[in-house]
Amino acid sequence: MSDLRARIDELWARRDEPGLVTDPEAVATVHGAIDLLDTGAARVAEIVDDQVVVHAWLKQAILLLFQVSDMVTQELGPFEYADKIPLKSGYEAAGVRVVPGASARWGSFLDRGVILMPSYVNIGARVGARSMVDTWATVATCAQIGSDVHLSGGVGIGGVLEPPNAAPVIVEDDAFIGSRSMVTQGARVGRGAVLGEGVILNPSIPVIDGETGEELSRGVVPPWCVVVNATRPRELAGGTFGMPCALVIKRLTPGERHDKATLEAVLREHGAAT
Repeated sequence: MSDLRARIDELWARRDEPGLVTDPEAVATVHGAIDLLDTGAARVAEIVDDQVVVHAWLKQAILLLFQVSDMVTQELGPFEYADKIPLKSGYEAAGVRVVPGASARWGSFLDRGVILMPSYVNIGARVGARSMVDTWATVATCAQIGSDVHLSGGVGIGGVLEPPNAAPVIVEDDAFIGSRSMVTQGARVGRGAVLGEGVILNPSIPVIDGETGEELSRGVVPPWCVVVNATRPRELAGGTFGMPCALVIKRLTPGERHDKATLEAVLREHGAAT
């Protein structure tokens, strides 16, 4: 893999050369890197010692793929697509359930037991084993979704492709993301955390402890806690306004499985829902 990385780095340095798009060796090198992402042999980012480590060369390979690929018309039954990147295939052999209306691009990875309801997974993204991407949810470019995660209906997981060294959105194992929540711009949801319906999370959104009022982070939800969308009063020249925040309303026992009825009771108590 180190040799492939070196070749991608070399192509990236030459990316403005006009002949690159017609160079068969360059195309083969880029395709080799994307195949690693597609099969799960490599990933754009991972957590090491609680820090996000980004493998920028794989993002460079994705950007190069757009450069060296031509537009192609694809026909799938009554549907027609015109794109530079083909869709994934081989779901049954991979142990992945894909409901009609769902699609995932080549270069994304879906681990065994993943369920895609009518939804979308973009190139560079990774969805861990037994996770569900529910109806009209999106997992955008390079987002990293852990195992046993539920992305509820209409959830938007944002993409982060450029610059190549920027951290993507990461949702860790066992998390639950409530309907219509938006997690974008490299935000991170810790293991086992629960986001109630409609939570907005990005690196500018403070995450606040509801018991102490302490700001815990910006754009990072701690593991094993329940979070709802909330506001904080802010005095501006025009008056007092409610600025958005993510509010921790409950701490869960590490390893605690999410019982939907219990979660709904907790959220209803605080005027929220899943």
